[in-house]
Parts: sequence; C-alpha cells; structure tokens
Amino acid sequence: MIRITPKHIPEIDRAFVPAVLWNRAYRDLCARTEGAAPLAISLARPDGTASSFRAPCLPHTGDFVTINKTCIERIVKFLLWARGGNRVFLCGKHAEPIATMLRELYCPGGERAFDYDFVRKLFDTGVSFETVADEVELPKDATAHLPLGRNLDGCRIGFDLGGSDRKCAALVDGEVVFSEEIKWDPYFQPDPQYHYDGIQHSLRLAAAHLPRVDAIGGSSAGVYINNTVRVASLFRGIKDEAVFEKRVKNIFLDIAKEWGVPFEVLNDGDVTALAGSMSMGSNAVLGIAMGTSVAAGYVDPEGRVTNWLSELAFVPLDYRSNGPADEWSGDLGCAVQYFSQQGVGRLLPLAGITLAEEMKLPEQLEELQRLQKAGDPRAYKVYETIGICFGYFLAHVAEFYAFGQLLIMGRVTSGDGGNIIIEKARTVLSDEFPELQIKLVVPDEKDKRHGQAIAAASLPPLR
Repeated sequence: MIRITPKHIPEIDRAFVPAVLWNRAYRDLCARTEGAAPLAISLARPDGTASSFRAPCLPHTGDFVTINKTCIERIVKFLLWARGGNRVFLCGKHAEPIATMLRELYCPGGERAFDYDFVRKLFDTGVSFETVADEVELPKDATAHLPLGRNLDGCRIGFDLGGSDRKCAALVDGEVVFSEEIKWDPYFQPDPQYHYDGIQHSLRLAAAHLPRVDAIGGSSAGVYINNTVRVASLFRGIKDEAVFEKRVKNIFLDIAKEWGVPFEVLNDGDVTALAGSMSMGSNAVLGIAMGTSVAAGYVDPEGRVTNWLSELAFVPLDYRSNGPADEWSGDLGCAVQYFSQQGVGRLLPLAGITLAEEMKLPEQLEELQRLQKAGDPRAYKVYETIGICFGYFLAHVAEFYAFGQLLIMGRVTSGDGGNIIIEKARTVLSDEFPELQIKLVVPDEKDKRHGQAIAAASLPPLR
C-alpha cells in the first residue's frame, strides 16, 4: 500500500528507502482511507518544557498495524532523539492502540529497550506513553533557551572532544592565540582517568599561552545537562554504571572546580550550529558534523540555543526492513550508518573497496580520501551515496526543525569528497523538494580550524 519512486537512487545502496518520501506516501494513503484521523504527539520533560508534533494516522487494524508501526513509531523515535522527553502524550481517534503498541516496544526487554534506557539515563525515568481525550489536555509547547554563547571578553579556553581527536584553543578577547589538535582513542577506554587526564592535558596546553584564564567552554559528543554527563559515546567503554555515576557523570564539574572559573560544556552539535550562526551573522541554523559519529545542533530563528537533544545519529532515515544496524543501539536505518566514519566503513565494501580488517575507521576514511584524490571511481560512488542519502535526510529533518541554513562539517566532508556530498545533496533537494529553501554552507578553512573553539570558548559569561 506504500510505494515510493525516488528520483535519485544510490548505485551501491539501491535498497535505500528515504523516510521523507515514505512518510509523504503514508500521508497520501491517510487522505484516501476512511477512518484515518489526526494524531497529536507531545513530548514533556520534568522541567516543564514540552514540544508537539502532528501527523495523520491510519486505523490501527489489519494491514494498517504494520504500516503504522513503520511511520508513527519512527516519528516518535525521531522526536525522542531530536527533542527529548520522558512522557509522551497522544491524542486522537487512534491514540489508545498506538500508545499500546509504543509501550510494548519502548520498555525493558522490548524492541526499543536501548531508547527506553537512554531516556532513563537522561531524566532518571524511562519513557511513558499516555493518552488524553482532548488536545487542550496536552502539555503546552515550551522550549527552554540556554543563555549561553557569544561571550568573547577576557582570556578564554575553548575545547572540543571528538572520538578520534581533541582540540583546544586559547583566546584573548575573541582572537585565537593558540590552537592544538591531539589524537586520542576514548571510545572503548574502561578507565575514566584516561578521559580526565586527556581533557586536563589539553586545557593546560591552552592555558600556557594565556596570561590568566577567565573562563572555559567546551563541546563534546553526547547529552549534557547542567554540565553533567547524561549519555555520551566518548564514555561508552565504561560499562559499570556505578563507575559512571561516581567518576563520569560529574567529570566536567570536577574539572571546573579545579580551575575555579566559569565553565560550560555543551553537545558539540549545538556548538557547531552556534559557531555557524556567529560566523555567518544569521539564525535558524542547523549544524551537522560527519565525523566519528553524527553530531548535530540547532540555533533557532531567534538565534538561541535550545534544550533540544539533537542527537541525530540515532534518528531513522531509511525505512527498508533490512537496513544496516547501528552497532550501539541495534536499530536499523539510523543516520550514524550513513553520515559518519561508520557509514564510510559500511559503504566501502559495497563499492568494491576491500581494506585490511585491522584498519580502524579513521584510517579507512583516510584511504577513501586518498582513492578519491587519485580519481578512483569506486571512491566517487561512496561519496555519491552519502550525498544522495543526505539530501533526502535534510528534507526529512526539515519536517521537525525550522532552519534555512545548514552548516556541514566533519572529517567525512573533508577534501574533494565533501564537494561531491554537497553537490549530490543539493541536486536531490532541487529535484525532489524545490519548495525547501535550504542553503548548504561549508565553513572556510579559518572557521574549520577555529570556529568551533571560538564558539565553545564563548559559552560561559564572565562572573
């Protein structure tokens, strides 16, 4: 009952089913199906903030049950990772059976147990699904805006923690006087002392080039609330929850105490978006960095950083039933398998590029970049695939975020390959979604080197 015909099909990944086209076909099916009705979805947090989303919904009976699971459940998954919340309220004619379906999926031992546990780590309770009879009973939309960023006075340190390297910079009144990048391997380190020592080492390097340190700001992959680590891939090697609670959750608070200056750390995607907004002098910016994972962040039309999660690595964009599985969550068709070093590693053999099994993902990306520079057509196919999928992904994201500028960064987009990705994404947007006016922006070399550090350093206001 759901058939789509994409205008662009990646040659080496032809089974790709763009979520945005599938959802549009679902809406068309709802429009011609008797009994279909609107469904309101509202996500609420313990702090009183909430956000809502509306979609049509087929009757939850017969063959429609499987179709509803594909569309509605995938939308809920997207909302949980993009916006965040521990209580999901549903309102509509078919709300009750949809809520029952979601409860069976998002529970300990359920198909979405990873996502349930993710919500628990963020908000100290797993996600729940409730129904209300009337939309007036839904939580009112309210987004917290973080009063952070755009502070450039004084002597500051900015840092960025990635999966393969950590960066630091020293600034005096907004001017970078020192920057350094150091390789590290934090992903599977079982002892958090490794992370602590590495972060402190970078901070001391930067501090050595300043007459004093007035403030420190940082960015890192993961979710951080009030400078506490909630969920972060950098610490995924620490399996013991007791160790995480004792030595990881407050690691940045502990570091801040040692330095004794204003200190803020945010998700690296939000800092990327803030950096883009600052450098371009414009708002409504979505930033996406294709690196070890997929980092994303958002600056709203008023130029403010929100409390949305924007963990787009785990949002679904491919609805095929046998899509690639994320090694961490186990879910299928999520962004991390398309727009990261993991995605590159997945696509290489599909393009006929065979590398040594012991070669790590950063090295595989370097080899892909070398092949592309040499004019290898197999490398072009990898980048072409990423670009086509990215174009459809941006159209999908536009159904959840209000943005006009897309800042694209990350090692996967470096070199000639990055130009191919952007060219193909623009072509998809132009051919399939001409109504979307999304400007893809690539930072210049100065912004690539310093933009993230400057934005990170600008996070805390001076006391």
